[in-house]
Amino acid sequence: MHDANPLDDPTADPFAIAAKAAARIADLTGVERHDIALTLGSGWGRAAELIGETTHTIAATDVPGFSKPALEGHVGTLRSVLLPSGKRALVIGARTHYYEGHGVRRVVHSVRTAAAAGATTMVLTNGAGGIKEHWAPGTPVLISDHINLTADSPLEGATFIDLTDLYSRRLRDLAHSIAPGLDEGVYCQFRGPHYETPAEVQMAKTIGGHIVGMSTALEAIAARQSGMEVLGMSLITNLAAGIQESPLSHAEVIEAGREAEPVISGLLAKIVAAL
Repeated sequence: MHDANPLDDPTADPFAIAAKAAARIADLTGVERHDIALTLGSGWGRAAELIGETTHTIAATDVPGFSKPALEGHVGTLRSVLLPSGKRALVIGARTHYYEGHGVRRVVHSVRTAAAAGATTMVLTNGAGGIKEHWAPGTPVLISDHINLTADSPLEGATFIDLTDLYSRRLRDLAHSIAPGLDEGVYCQFRGPHYETPAEVQMAKTIGGHIVGMSTALEAIAARQSGMEVLGMSLITNLAAGIQESPLSHAEVIEAGREAEPVISGLLAKIVAAL
């Protein structure tokens, strides 16, 4: 059974609920406006400690529209972080995944809330499977574009949004200036929660994908709709099915994330400092 959530009412305005959520965050933190928002996926959590001083941590469930995280490895909090530049970052540790079955409005609610809180930059991170064989587990990769294989969209009605430069070239160039060796790839969002079959991974490769995962694309579309500039990064936690010989497991994803966390979180902190 789903927990009651205002976004489940099909007649409700998701943007009004996001505005209410942003007002609640401002109320609970005493911070009127956040400039940057980060969604920290598997392996990226420590970045929250490194980007600046956390002044407030709140349970996401205290904010309208947020759901309890369904998964171990996801923290379920929202943090207000004061950056050395004086800017404010909203760190989202409460991601609702599409495979949880709550609907797209809930999946993208955190992004819409960040926009309503004032954020103009959205940093989306995830742990994902890699298709390029030279990507060892623990490799961070910039997302250059995506292929949305969920057959769904956060846009409702006749809402036409241009996605040409969805994963901002400017922000990727900035990331490259900090870490010149960063590779880039096209992210394919599958519905999940099952891992992809070897044949599905080959399909993703054939249509131009390099990274496979279960998040991010729908959030990025919503971020663009809200007028935010998007930076996407994947931590390659394993080679995708059929690329690696051994079976895939969630434990492996968590473990790869844990091992890579100090390095990739440090990298992300440097990038955020330059935003």
